[in-house]
Amino acid sequence: MTDESRPTVRGRRLGSELRRLRESAGKSTEDAAGALKCSRAKISRIETGAVGIRRLDLGVLLDLYGVAEPRDRDALERLARDSKKRGWWHDYGDTVPPAYADFLGLEGDARYIRTWQPLVLPGLLQTEDYTRALLEANPAAVRPERIDQLVKIRMERKEVLVKPDPARFWAIIWEPALRCPVGGVDVRRAQLDYLAEAAQLPNITLQIVPLDVGATAGACGAFVMFGFTDSPTPGAVFLETLTSSHYLEQEAEIDGYGLVFDYLRSSALNPAQSLDMITAIAAET
Repeated sequence: MTDESRPTVRGRRLGSELRRLRESAGKSTEDAAGALKCSRAKISRIETGAVGIRRLDLGVLLDLYGVAEPRDRDALERLARDSKKRGWWHDYGDTVPPAYADFLGLEGDARYIRTWQPLVLPGLLQTEDYTRALLEANPAAVRPERIDQLVKIRMERKEVLVKPDPARFWAIIWEPALRCPVGGVDVRRAQLDYLAEAAQLPNITLQIVPLDVGATAGACGAFVMFGFTDSPTPGAVFLETLTSSHYLEQEAEIDGYGLVFDYLRSSALNPAQSLDMITAIAAET
């Protein structure tokens, strides 16, 4: 599938929401096809994000599914309108593979971002030197000639935290991520100082899970959850491995990660205690 025909993350989100609304309304794909006077196959393609949907057709489906709240209709219309827009990351060409483009699209649209990071600090809170050290340490995944661009991309991502009406960001971090000397003593100290400053921003919540807690619910590995409405209820979960990334949208899968995040939150230090730990570890370097 070419980049042009590949479903965008916004298109998939819209399709997923339309499928959820149809099922909640007790309607079949045949019912939806009848309302639009099209084939059931087209409804399936809309619900997978493979094809877009015109505003008038979207209105017909929302009427069929009983969506009457203007705010809900406006949000879906906006998502349909924006589904084909190019993101800022497209200017980086093939430096941004499709899976990473999905992640950037989710992150850029999110109202709420929640993440568990057991080994490294969250990308949105990394300094340039820390990011560079991480990328240079993994030549199997990152070609050396692309490191400069990837560092720049990660720094540009931070805009979601400082733009007007910024995303609410909640990170839970395992203590080893604070203590790992990524990039050496000076880089680590500067990174911890930066993390302490970020922890005091009104839209950022940081919690640390100390080592002495023992086993944690986070044994599943790092993950990022995205919420796209005024409710922090996640609408997508993103997982990353060495060679691939996965985008989860099924309700059962998302609920499982939400439960894990809640367990981690309850076992972590509160934000004030977490800030104290960050500053104490920084003072040790």
